[in-house]
Amino acid sequence: MIIKKALVKTGAFFVLLYLKKMELEIREIHGKENMMKNYALLLNVYPTLTREAYEIELDAMLSLNYGQVGIFDGSECLGMTGYWIGSKLWCGKYMELDNVVIEKKYRSKGIGEQLFSYMEDKAKNENCAMMALDTYSTNFKAHKFFYSQGFVPRGFHFINILNKKAIR
Repeated sequence: MIIKKALVKTGAFFVLLYLKKMELEIREIHGKENMMKNYALLLNVYPTLTREAYEIELDAMLSLNYGQVGIFDGSECLGMTGYWIGSKLWCGKYMELDNVVIEKKYRSKGIGEQLFSYMEDKAKNENCAMMALDTYSTNFKAHKFFYSQGFVPRGFHFINILNKKAIR
């Protein structure tokens, strides 16, 4: 086992951690078949999502230019995000992150930061003026992370639920 030392700031304190070194690779996940391989990871966010529903949603989303990026240790996907690139009158071209999820046992280990750094570079390479994401209003731990990545709330995302049974 390869050991890596890390000095991590936690509040006002620094903690020396000895971590198993992982050989992480960030890569695009192309095609429905490859996206389906990470279905179990999405259950961290959507525990009621069925495999069949995920397949149906992927068919619809892929036809609308949806993409996914994952962070892998070998063949294991530790985290991923979907994304869309669009354009709006108020900001021009932008990237929206969708369904950001890190496997529970790998959270708070720097994996999300690496994934977000990659996505920011990707957005810049695509000439996006900004990045956006939605998060549940009660997901305070995620809010703290998103703030640390430079995201700030700019407004409200209003919704009108038309079919309560369809919402996960």
